[in-house]
Amino acid sequence: MSDALLGVDLGGTKIEIAALARDDGRVLYRERVATPRTGGYDAILAAVAVLVQRADDVLGTRDTPVGLGIPGCLSPATSLVKGANSTTLNGRPLDRDLARLLARPVRVENDANCLAVSEAVDGAAAGAPMVFAAILGTGVGAGIAIDGRAWAGAQGIAGEWGHNPAPRLEADAVVVAPACWCGRGTCNETLLSGPGFAADHARHGGAAMDAAAIFAAAADGVVAARASLDRYVERLARALAQVINLLDPDVIVLGGGLSNVDALFDRVPVLWRPHVFSDVVTTPLRRAAHGDSSGVRGAAWLWR
Repeated sequence: MSDALLGVDLGGTKIEIAALARDDGRVLYRERVATPRTGGYDAILAAVAVLVQRADDVLGTRDTPVGLGIPGCLSPATSLVKGANSTTLNGRPLDRDLARLLARPVRVENDANCLAVSEAVDGAAAGAPMVFAAILGTGVGAGIAIDGRAWAGAQGIAGEWGHNPAPRLEADAVVVAPACWCGRGTCNETLLSGPGFAADHARHGGAAMDAAAIFAAAADGVVAARASLDRYVERLARALAQVINLLDPDVIVLGGGLSNVDALFDRVPVLWRPHVFSDVVTTPLRRAAHGDSSGVRGAAWLWR
């Protein structure tokens, strides 16, 4: 058995590979390339194969199993990819195609589940029995790890918190948010993603700017930006309170670009208390320890 574990994080804009030491998680090799813009599914398979070959050459291995994180999941009914925003993957037997191309076993898992696994194994929630990990970025996703292993659920959609109905605030009675792209109304992703936050700011009369600029303006005391931040942290708190009421995880971890905002970790645990059905709420809210490397690390840990 190889002393290394190989993980690949397949995203819409980049593909990253990392080899981790099986015993302590040291990074033995890492490379990142742009996801092919042309050539479709076959070009993506080829790009992954090239990265694996390069890792093999450096490590001196040829048959190390590969864990692959994707922005979707394998359907338990068909074993084909479903729900991927990299739509060229949908309807494809990705694990089998890659296993045949690479001549080795391949495990495919949702990228948010990979985040949860990474943080549960040796990250911000190391050793915690149940971890809920959310990605707050261009979109909103989440995953669950139990005893350091991904929990996919009966339909493969465990943790699809981004497409649950967003909590309504009093302000929403005046300004109505548009429906989510998924067709299920106003989802958490519609309001808690970076673009969703920026759109909410504009709907309430704020200047057109991206999420990072709004957070910076709020820190500088700009009234409209502070009001938008107040709405955001209240929505996030209520949405995570639903998670606590349902799963009661030992740790909640936030990743993605918006997890860099300190105010979330200071304010959200205070604001979720009235919405949690318990006399005490001790659930810690933590920033992902491995940042944007959590996905590829979690993919590697799938073979742990």
